[in-house]
Formats: sequence, structure tokens, C-alpha cells
Amino acid sequence: MVAELRRRGRRVNHKCVGRIMRQRGVVGLTRRRRRSLTKPDTVAAPVPDLIGRDFTAPAPGQRLVGDITYLPIQQGWLYLATVIDLHTREVIGHAMAEHMRAELVRDALDLALRRGLISDDAIFHTDRGSQYTSQRFRSALSGHGVRSSVGRTGSCFDNAVAESFFATLKTEIGTTVWATRDAARNDVFAYLGYYNHDRLHSTLNYRTPHEVRVGYRQSLALVA
Repeated sequence: MVAELRRRGRRVNHKCVGRIMRQRGVVGLTRRRRRSLTKPDTVAAPVPDLIGRDFTAPAPGQRLVGDITYLPIQQGWLYLATVIDLHTREVIGHAMAEHMRAELVRDALDLALRRGLISDDAIFHTDRGSQYTSQRFRSALSGHGVRSSVGRTGSCFDNAVAESFFATLKTEIGTTVWATRDAARNDVFAYLGYYNHDRLHSTLNYRTPHEVRVGYRQSLALVA
């Protein structure tokens, strides 16, 4: 709150902002506990952990994380897969479907690739879900020169950035159960736009993911 007010040109003190928030009953939202969707494939070929809980990256497009979550709909479920850049924290790829087969995560990857936001020899880190360890998805990765990385089974900390994003989304989007899948899709599209272009991140020194990506490209242009 303080960072946003200062970006808008207001000279504020964090104690003053905290006092006003308490007086007006403004409080932060509590994140809901996420239900795990990870179903490991016990016969899949082993994949190393190339991230090792180091969720940093020297440049955009080099180190990515992905995951799947569910959105409750009155008529069933809608599944959301994302690709997040560890340098910018930007959601650079996503896909939604009524299923959670390997095509879902491949579509999210394809969107990030079409946008030109994945570098050569990038690392894509996920949990050990069968979608990510499937031959179809691993072939898609290798076909684009992307290296696969997975954490340990049952360890949310090994994919903490992706887990944290879904917790934030479900807390801030403000809908527990949607009436239709179309309504959920519209809300998610709107939230992703807000998250990438407007939401400030403490890990980014209170900048937006889009600002960090554009700023990196501008710094390269100045050096060149």
C-alpha cells in the first residue's frame, strides 16, 4: 500500500498508512490452503532438479517454473496451467481447459514460446506431476532446446514460486466458485493482465513484472 501511494506521488509514512488502514478496517486477505493436484508417474524416466530452490535468474527467459491449479465451477472444474519467469515473476504463458492432460501444460509452454519469452537452453522447473514428466511434454521441451527440471514428490517448497502465485491468484481474484467456465476464464484473463502490468512485487523492489522485463531490454539497448 505504501509503495503504491508513493508511486502515485504521495508523500506517506508507513505508520500513518497502517493507522488509517486499522481505523477503516482495511486488512490483508488470508491465503487459502491449496489442494495438491500432483500425481507422479512412477514409470517416467528420472529428471534432475536443476533449480535446487534457487528461484532467481540473471536475465528474463532463462529460468522458468510451471504448475497446474484447479478453479471450482458450479458445473465442474476448470484447470489452469502457467509458466512463470523467475527473473521478472511474469506469467509468460498460460492455458485453461476442462482437463489436466499433458496438452494443457504444453499449450501454456507454446504460448510463452510464441511470445518469444523463452531463451535458448532455458530451464523449465515443475513438480513431478505426470503431465510434466510425460514423454509428450518432455519432447516438446527438448524440441525447443528447453531443459526439464523437477522437484521432489510432495515438497511444495521445491516449486515455491509457482505455488505462491496460485495462492495469490485465488486470494485476490475474489471468487470462490464460478457459475460458468467462461466467467472463470474472463476473470483469470483480467487478473493475469493486472498481475503482470499493475501488481507491485516486493521481490522486484516494488515494480511490476512487465516493468522489470522492459527495463532489462532497455538496459541491454543502452549497453549496445
